[in-house]
Amino acid sequence: MDATETHRTINAVWRIESARIIGALARQVRDVGLAEELAQDALLAALEQWPREGIPENPAAWLTAAAKHRAIDLLRKRTLHAHKEGEIAREIDARHAIAAADFADAVDAALDDQVGDDLLRLVFTACHPVLSPEARVALTLRLLGGLTTDEIARSFLVPESTIAQRIVRAKRTLAAARVPFEAPRGPELGARLSSVLEVIYLVFNEGYAATAGEDWMRPALCDEALRLGRILAELMPDAPEVHGLVALMEIQASRAAARVDADGEPVLLLAQNRARWDRLLIGRGLAALARAEQLGGALGPYALQAAIAACHARAQEAAQTDWPRIAALYEALAQLAPSPIVELNRAVALSMAFGPAVGLEHVDALRSAPQLQGYHLLPSVRGDLLARLGRHAEACEEFKRAAELTRNARERKLLLARARSAADG
Repeated sequence: MDATETHRTINAVWRIESARIIGALARQVRDVGLAEELAQDALLAALEQWPREGIPENPAAWLTAAAKHRAIDLLRKRTLHAHKEGEIAREIDARHAIAAADFADAVDAALDDQVGDDLLRLVFTACHPVLSPEARVALTLRLLGGLTTDEIARSFLVPESTIAQRIVRAKRTLAAARVPFEAPRGPELGARLSSVLEVIYLVFNEGYAATAGEDWMRPALCDEALRLGRILAELMPDAPEVHGLVALMEIQASRAAARVDADGEPVLLLAQNRARWDRLLIGRGLAALARAEQLGGALGPYALQAAIAACHARAQEAAQTDWPRIAALYEALAQLAPSPIVELNRAVALSMAFGPAVGLEHVDALRSAPQLQGYHLLPSVRGDLLARLGRHAEACEEFKRAAELTRNARERKLLLARARSAADG
């Protein structure tokens, strides 16, 4: 394997395993910022050694062991510096025991206690109230999913420098406040829930529609978000929005196989072969939505989005979709959690329920929204509506603009193909 392929493998392993490694290290050193630094050191070691020595049989275990050995060395130096000889042996023996344990077995064993999962502890630690809500979400996305600052910025529709500053400040704040690596209990658990749910869903979204790169989807991120959501639902069985989020992710994930063709090219919702949708995941999602509804009270933002997804899931064919209900659900969502992106999605639903002219009028009212400047789906949606109205030249220009704005290669190819189709009339 040449150096390029080795680096690709390292990057792939890192994206999948970095959160577990950081979580395990944070449990060991009790500092999430330091844990990330140690994990990054292990990554640098892999970048130096693997091209020369070859990829180890178990890359994740190699990275974990390398990071933990660095943690042990750091703890040893700290202890020696404090001249606590009597504590050195016990400290190092304990750390070596952790390093020697098989990483996967350690994670499985951790699931036996109340919270039980290093990744979940990592989420709740990063969502500590000492941080601003924006910093909690940004830091957890960075630590949990291994997302770059650019990918997180795209999720928030804010400059990359803003996210980078939030992450640096968040880690410093956690360290200065000596925030323990643990999940909260009682009332504090509920207080942090909103940020945790947002983090999990943003990770899922990055897996469902990758911000950049050559792949349309990153299934590993979807799987991780679903796993965390299911664990959270077990921990908080009486929280409607937890079940609402799980329902939403289950139903969205059910479409994964139909969202790409044999060559990995994107297939849009209305063109998907619904026979390829995973009925088991749909069933799980509908059951979770029913659970959220049974718990009483008005549906929250995630449960409302799950209800929208359920409308699609229940339609055997695209033509059977209940678009008026979807438009009404988006209106309810816009009242509960107003945002330009919700309104953009509502415009699509309105266009399907009442015609493209209605949708276009709604979209045009959003063109000056600051949050949508540079957001590729705004011209993409507008191009689709213009094409349906027969305004093909304008549609072509909108699709070209959307293609310029997206960072995903597969999506860019799709949008350029739609531009050519519109140009041909």
